[in-house]
Amino acid sequence: MEKVRLTSVRNAYGMKVKRCCASCQHKCIKSDGTRFCAVMMMAVDQKSKCKDWQMADGLRFAGKGGSDVHDKETKEIIL
Repeated sequence: MEKVRLTSVRNAYGMKVKRCCASCQHKCIKSDGTRFCAVMMMAVDQKSKCKDWQMADGLRFAGKGGSDVHDKETKEIIL
């Protein structure tokens, strides 16, 4: 895992996504709140990045439109 300057990539809908562990498809979060890489099987921080990075599904479709934004706590739709 290398710690370098973060770069951004654009998804199919033109939204900028930072290329790092925080936006990776392989990111898992353990019950104690630590970030864990399922590919490298090690704890990582949000600004790390590696050659196996893949954009997370939620970010891949961000900006598509036609969807609602939900509050995580109350599950209510935010207009």
